This record gives sequence, structure tokens and C-alpha cells, in this order.
Amino acid sequence: MGLQPLEFSDCYLDSPWFRERVRAHEAELEKTNKFIKELLKDGKNLIAATKNLSAAQKKFAHSLRDFKFEFIGDAETDDERCLDESLHEFSNFLKILEEQREILALSVNETLIKPLERFRKEQLGAVKEEKKKFDKETEKNYSLLEKHLNLSAKKKELQLQEADNQVELNRKHFYDLSLEYVCKLQEIQERKTFECVEPVLSFFQGLFTFYHQGYELAKDFDHYKMALQINIQNTRNRFEGTRSEVEELMNKIRRNPQEHKRANHLTMEGYLYVQEKRPAPFGSSWVKHYCTYRKETKKFTMIPFEHRSGGKVGDEELFILTYCTKRNTDTTDRRFCFDLEASDRPGVPVTMQAFSEEDRKLWMEALDEKEALFINLNRANAKREGSAQLDKIGFTVIKKCISAVETRGINDQGLYRVVGVSSKVQRLLSLLMDAKTCNEVDLENSVEWEVKTITSAMKQYLRSLPEPLMTYELHGEFIAPAKSGSPESRVNAIHFLVHKLPEKNKEMLEILVKHLANVSEHAKTNLMTVANLGVVFGPTLMRPQEETVAAIMDLKFQNIVVEILIAYHEKIFKTLPDATFPEPIAMSVSPPNAPPRQSRRQGQRIKRPLAVYNLCLELDDADIQSLPREDTPTGSMDSLSSQSPPPVFSSSPPGLLDENHLILDSRDPADWTTTNTPGQSHPPMASWMNALSANPAAANATPPVFFFPNPAVGSDSETESVAHLKARAIYPCEAEHSSELSFETGEIFEDGHQVVTREIGSNAAGQQLPSRCNFPENQDG
Repeated sequence: MGLQPLEFSDCYLDSPWFRERVRAHEAELEKTNKFIKELLKDGKNLIAATKNLSAAQKKFAHSLRDFKFEFIGDAETDDERCLDESLHEFSNFLKILEEQREILALSVNETLIKPLERFRKEQLGAVKEEKKKFDKETEKNYSLLEKHLNLSAKKKELQLQEADNQVELNRKHFYDLSLEYVCKLQEIQERKTFECVEPVLSFFQGLFTFYHQGYELAKDFDHYKMALQINIQNTRNRFEGTRSEVEELMNKIRRNPQEHKRANHLTMEGYLYVQEKRPAPFGSSWVKHYCTYRKETKKFTMIPFEHRSGGKVGDEELFILTYCTKRNTDTTDRRFCFDLEASDRPGVPVTMQAFSEEDRKLWMEALDEKEALFINLNRANAKREGSAQLDKIGFTVIKKCISAVETRGINDQGLYRVVGVSSKVQRLLSLLMDAKTCNEVDLENSVEWEVKTITSAMKQYLRSLPEPLMTYELHGEFIAPAKSGSPESRVNAIHFLVHKLPEKNKEMLEILVKHLANVSEHAKTNLMTVANLGVVFGPTLMRPQEETVAAIMDLKFQNIVVEILIAYHEKIFKTLPDATFPEPIAMSVSPPNAPPRQSRRQGQRIKRPLAVYNLCLELDDADIQSLPREDTPTGSMDSLSSQSPPPVFSSSPPGLLDENHLILDSRDPADWTTTNTPGQSHPPMASWMNALSANPAAANATPPVFFFPNPAVGSDSETESVAHLKARAIYPCEAEHSSELSFETGEIFEDGHQVVTREIGSNAAGQQLPSRCNFPENQDG
């Protein structure tokens, strides 16, 4: 049961039960006061904790922003570039989130703390003051009454009458104060509920607004997240291939270190101890130097270097070698010594000490200009007996293996990645490469040979060629476009280079790539996407002429070349390249296009489109005619490095969406990731806001605007104001309402109207990004 109401009539009776009810009301208000006091304390602690969390998050964001990965080699893949820039993206994401958290902390103070403090001070404080007056007046009233009743009846009538009047006045004042106090008590009891609940409601509104904004940011971040996951997977796959090659090279060098050292017979280099003579009686000392010698110029260089002293490098000393002689142990107390004489110091030999007898022999051979025997790492000069050849048998082997794979195992998971048993692979390869037994081997119907054995034999044959299928001569030229240029220029460059291959190599490559394209079309079942096939066949079809770590670091670019061959095989092999094809030009860095989630401004939210368009600047009919018509292979969703639409540049500021316009310079988040090229940095997801604030002129400039006609409202006058603007759809969209558009990937929009023209392969190697494109009713855009 709740509190009993305080009747005004009871104020005149002032009964014990009335006083009990008053005390109950007072106790309830005191409990409310303590609750509000504790709530205020907890609220202030919450604000402090929020600020501490925000500071920690910002520190974390700064740490992410300030770090940058260094890469090995002279270029990065598009996937690696996206990973490099991802830390900065994460930093920007946290920064935006913490800005909203700061707004939340401010709102808690304004919507929760201040209203409760005001209620506690102005209302509960006023009741306390009234209670003090009521208690004081009660004490005064009853004290005066007792004093009045103690008056003697023998007093004069005038005195008694005066005392009666005074008591009556005091009693009336007490009753008035009692009425006001009771009224105030009941008023506060009624007010306390909404006065306390309303600030808490406002607090939760602000809290859920913050969480909702985080949810909206997460939705906008989702496209970037999915694309980045593909970048990570691509990079991991390439790392696995590179690691195995590096380990193989390491083991080769471990087995024969001199093979690596003597790869360049024109130069000898290594550590030698040089005898430095001192005046008597100090004798001489031996100082370690790093020495190099070049035969063609007879220049000998010495640089003192001591590992134990922190690696400090001394001054270089260079001289022209005159002669070299071996020192016997009877002329020196040290082993492995030899003397050198410089042309500028005749008759003053310099004594050197090698690390071993073998090391001294190598130095003596190099310094005496004797031709040393060594094994070159160049596999092209080390043709093995019985190795594969691009002859009739070789073509038969490949065709039989391809036919068997497409007949028996096109849907096998991990096709070409799962390897066969080595002994079985060697036996099958021996039978296939023998002209007597080749025709007798039945791969399509025999259960003796597993599909993984056939695919491994096929790869082994290609690796056994004395020269890789794409030749040593063109290896560097194939790698170059994969490191730079736009996606379109990469395809054109590789198209041009393929037709420079020897006819047999080109014919074999066409047979193989056509088969791999067929494999990629079954990627939903065999999981071998274009990118996965690139990882498997990159090292098989392309090999550097010399095995070095630097060359192995280019494996990832070999994979990209193979991805392009597979994805664009129809164009590359069925059409002739442009005879006037220019060299690839690295893309210049342009201002990043704004992602949709950056249209959130502090304190307000703007409606955003769920599909964003890519502006095709000055796209004429010739450009539309030249769009590739072939279908791209399916199942290549993780191939992001080589096949992607050419990026679009604009001098306009990043795209913003106001209530009537969709600015064409906006691009889909998936497009930001998949279209990166070496010269174009991955578009930041938040930094463009700072660019706008730093350049007010750019922010106020009028950007090109694309109007979408509303079915309910005529827009002829609006569309006429926009002349010759065209846009290309980055991914497909299916309408769900009459106010929405439906279109396919690559569809062109001209002056607000759909043009039935598609650009096949506008996404990365046929990547499909399902989405919806919603446009608000009763407004353009």
C-alpha cells in the first residue's frame, strides 16, 4: 500500500495519526533524496569513465595511425597496399566513434546530471526548508499554548483577553504554515516521479543514439571489411607460396654455399683479415675487413668492419691490384695467408688471411684471373637430361591430362592444390613422356591414376621445361605491368606480351589457360577461384632466371599475371593486341572519394544511398563500343589484384548526398578496395572530412550533380540542367518498390536515363556484390 493522502482538515486536528502520515511522507522524500544523490554520483563516475575510455580509444587510434608496414621488394600488390592502409582506416573509424562518445558524455551531463541536481536543490531543498519552519512553528505553538494554559485565573481580565488573542493569532499562523507544508509535501510526492524519470529517459535516448550511430558506422564499414578480408586471404595465400619457395632456396644454399657466392664470376667478395704492421717493438695486428674485387677493372676494395663493436663501418680503401702470391707457412706463423701488391705501392705487399684453405683458393683463383669452376644458379644453362620439351609429346601430355581432369575431376575440391604421391607422379610422368607408352596410358577411364596424381604430373611437366612457358626473356616485362599502372593497362600490357611469346609457348599457354578458366567457372564446387589458380600456377608458368630472395618476392606479381591471363583469356588469345600499345604509366594519386558513412555530420544525420555510382568522365560512344564483351569467369570473388574497373578521378570534392542530389563522385566501398592500383592510394574512410574542413573553397564548390527522375514528380526541367553526364553501375541492384531503380553491373546511365550497355568485368574478375539501391520517395536522387 502506498502513502496515505494528507487531508487539509487534519492540519487543524493535528492528531497523532496525522503526524504519523506526515513523517511517512518525509521519510519517502528523504529516501528519494538519497537515491538522487547516489544516482548523481554514479552518473558523474560514468562520465569520467566514458572520458577515460574515449582517451584510451583515441590513444589506440593514434597508435594505429602512426604505424606503417614496410614491404620487401620494389612494389606492393593491390592487396598488400590495402592491408598497409587498413590501420589508418581503423584509426579513422575509431576517431569517428569516439567523437560520438564525447557527444554522449556531454549529453549525459546536460540531460541527466543537471536536471536531477536542479530538482534536488530547488524542490527537495525547498521541502526541507518548509519542514524546518513547520517543526519550529510546531514547537513555538505548543510551547506558547502550555504557557498560556498555565496563566492564573486571578489575572486581570484585560491581561487574559490579550493572552487569548496572542495564542489565537499564533495558532492561526501555525495552521497556515501546516497547510502550506502539507500541500508542498504532496506536490513533491507527485512531481518526483516524472522529474526523476524524464532525465533518465533522456540519458537512455542519448545512449541508444550513440549505439545506433555505431551500428550505422558498422553497416557502412561492412563493405570495406568484406573486401579487406579478401585482401587478407589473397595475401596469406601468396605468402604460403612465397614461403615454400624461400625455404627451398635456403636449403639449396645450405647444401652448397659456394654455389650462391660464385653466381657472379666477375666479382669476389668476403671477409679477410689484413695484417697491419706497427713500429717496433709492437709487432703487427690483424684487422678484419670486408673485401671486394672486380676483375675487369682490377680494383680491390677493403672496408674495416667489426661485428662486436656495434657494426661500425670504417673508411674504405681502394687500390689497383698488380699481383697476388700465396704465402707458405714457413714465411708466416698464420695459415691461409696470401700477399697482394698495389700498383701505387710497389714492393710493399699487403698480407691477407682467409678463413680456410678453400676460401683462400677461391680468392687466389679470382685474383689470378683463373677461370674458377662453379655452378650457375641459372637454370636455363643447366638443362637436365631427360627434361620436358615443347614438342609433340609435350602437347600430347598436356592435352591428355587436361581431358582427364575435365572429364573426371573438374568439381574436385582443391583441384591443383591437392598434390599426389611423389612416386606415383614420377611414374605417370615417365610413362607419358615416353613415346612408346604415352598412347597406352588411359587417364580418363583408369582408376589407377587419381586426379591429384594427374594434376601433379601436369604441373611437374611444366616445371621440368628447360625454360618456363612464359620465357626468361619476357619475365621482367610480364612482372612490370603487375606492379604499376591501371587495371586496364595491365590487361593490355599482358595481352601485348603474350603475342611476343614463341609460337609453341603461346599455343601451349592458350591450351592451359583455357582449361584453367574452365576450372575457375566451377569454383563454387572445386573452390579454385581465379586467385587460387594464380597462386598455384604463378611459379609454374613463370620463373626468374636466377634464384634469389628478391626474385622470390616477385612471386605475388607472377600470380597476378596468371590471374589476368585466366580472367581475360578470350581477349588475350582470340584478339590481336594494339600494335601501338604504350608502356604502362603509373597512376597519380588523386583525392579520395568519400564513402557513404562519412556523410554523417556531428549532431545530424543525412539519408544515404545504399548503392553509389562511379562517374565515367567524358565517356563517349567509342569508349562504350570498346568495352570488353566476353563473360568473366565466376567464382573468382577473392581475385582483387588484377581485374578491376579503371579508377575514376575528379577534381570535385568528395561526394556528399543532400536531400535532392546524388553527387557522382561517390563510389562504393567495395570499389575502393578492389580498384586500388600502385599509384593510387586506398581511399580513406574518414580523412576526406578533414580535407573539406581544411579547404573551405573546395567544400563550397558546386560539384557535378546527377538527377534521378522520380516517377511521381516530373523532372524534365531538372534533368535538362545537367548536360552529358554519364555514370557506370559498380554492382547490380534489384528494385523492391516503384520508387527504386533496377540495373546490372556495368550498366551506363546518361543524363539520368538508363542506357542498355554493360561493361563486362567491371568488377574485380567478375566479383558479384549484391546490394539494393533505394531512393527516397518524392525527391530526386
